[in-house]
Amino acid sequence: MMPYLLSLGAGILVGVLYALLGVRSPAPPTIALIGLLGMLVGEQAVPVVKRLIAGQPVLAFIQNDCARHILGPQAGSATAPDATTPPAPAVDAPPRGRA
Repeated sequence: MMPYLLSLGAGILVGVLYALLGVRSPAPPTIALIGLLGMLVGEQAVPVVKRLIAGQPVLAFIQNDCARHILGPQAGSATAPDATTPPAPAVDAPPRGRA
């Protein structure tokens, strides 16, 4: 239940920010995509700061883990997808009509 309440709270906060900035909701596609990119980058800020505080190396973490999370798997990469990535659903071909 807590993730739902946190999501609602974040949504209300973003709605207030949209109102203050004069952006209509739902936002135009470009603004929405930039907002989603900001969410992905912001999500990675917490582990980076935790590593900085702990004195752990940060640059390799940003280049590997953060980049993969933000950009997704790159075409032609030699690494296999994460075990946490669910497999793509099978798509059945639509039924053919009679000729």
